[in-house]
Amino acid sequence: MALRTAITRRILSSSSAVHATRSMSSWWKNVEPAPKDPILGVTEAFLADPNPDKVNVGVGAYRDDNGKPVVLDCVREAERRIAGNMNMCFDYCLTISNFREYLPMGGSNKMVEETLKLAYGDDSDLIKDKRIAAVQALSGTGACRLFADFQKRFSPDSQIYIPVPTWANHHNIWRDANVPQRTFHYYHPESKGLDFASLMDDVKNAPNGSFFLLHACAHNPTGVDPTVEQWKEISYQFKVKGHFAFFDMAYQGFASGDPERDAKSIRIFLEDGHLIGCSQSYAKNMGLYGQRVGCLSLVCEDEKQAVAVKSQLQQLARPMYSNPPVHGALIVSTILGDPELKQLWLKEVKGMADRIIGMRSALKENIEKLGSPLSWEHITKQIGMFCYSGMTPEQVDRLTNEYHIYMTRNGRISMAGVTTGNVEYLAKAIHEVTKGA
Repeated sequence: MALRTAITRRILSSSSAVHATRSMSSWWKNVEPAPKDPILGVTEAFLADPNPDKVNVGVGAYRDDNGKPVVLDCVREAERRIAGNMNMCFDYCLTISNFREYLPMGGSNKMVEETLKLAYGDDSDLIKDKRIAAVQALSGTGACRLFADFQKRFSPDSQIYIPVPTWANHHNIWRDANVPQRTFHYYHPESKGLDFASLMDDVKNAPNGSFFLLHACAHNPTGVDPTVEQWKEISYQFKVKGHFAFFDMAYQGFASGDPERDAKSIRIFLEDGHLIGCSQSYAKNMGLYGQRVGCLSLVCEDEKQAVAVKSQLQQLARPMYSNPPVHGALIVSTILGDPELKQLWLKEVKGMADRIIGMRSALKENIEKLGSPLSWEHITKQIGMFCYSGMTPEQVDRLTNEYHIYMTRNGRISMAGVTTGNVEYLAKAIHEVTKGA
């Protein structure tokens, strides 16, 4: 009897072990590889290409005229001061021993203060009256995601209207926050400009009190921005319909070279009394891509509401990433908080913008010199880092396969990758793949 019981136990134990092993091995069997990011995949393909004449105009990061990454002089000086200051005061005193301590959930107060001045103006009454709820965020992506989660929590039945086209990650952000998405017209393929009439129709036809995502300047990927007068009409119609405008401002200063001019869309909405939201990033305009430093701000009715909103934003940040990193915030607050360094930054960001503008003119002129039958006026009419060329996916494939030129298949050219050394080659290749269109 005892022997039979022992054998039974062994059989059951062996069976359980086999079952457990099978269960554990099957936990992730249904996981398929994720599709490659369309932008990062371009860089991977470029790096794998051994051709010496290859050109990468897909990357969304600034390059100098030699195609090299740039560290701004103002950033170098800020980092020198940070490294050399044993008792730097940063919201609370940061000594050499606590420099790597946690920031509060809302991040650096000093960095946020300086960042709000850029968006809302140095003399903004909203700042003086403490009507803005703002927190440091993980660059523009983190700010957008934090707002999307805030929208879902406090307006759970709402949806977000997103322009067609937009930065691809916008869709991912609101999707993963479980906010339903709708789209509105923006780009006009035939004119390669703004489809203003259709945009306004969509604004008018959206349910009252809808949420809209707007690009404050240098629309990504098209480089097409409304005029000042068009922004005023958009703001007026938003007021009529009671819509909420959330601005993603990833390129302030980088678009025109003037941060004040690039914030004009936001200022128009503020002048009309809108309670807006805003995402800001220092990836492009300070070259702090890897530091992941940005800001999310929401304009509120009064100081009491702003305190409540900020507390909820911090609560959302807590389980997401707890608190933001310190180093990038130190760089930003050091630059913007020092008049001399800020002036140097303004000079350098204008230099970056001017190089991009110059390359737009050079590319257009080089294509036209080849006798292209097409109009390329849109290259210089668009603004910011990207040119929405109008080339088809098939034409882009030819550029890659025949000329080793890499860009996203929607025809978006990163003007930061265009240099005096490759602009003629790029123009010839574009002419060759488009002349029969």
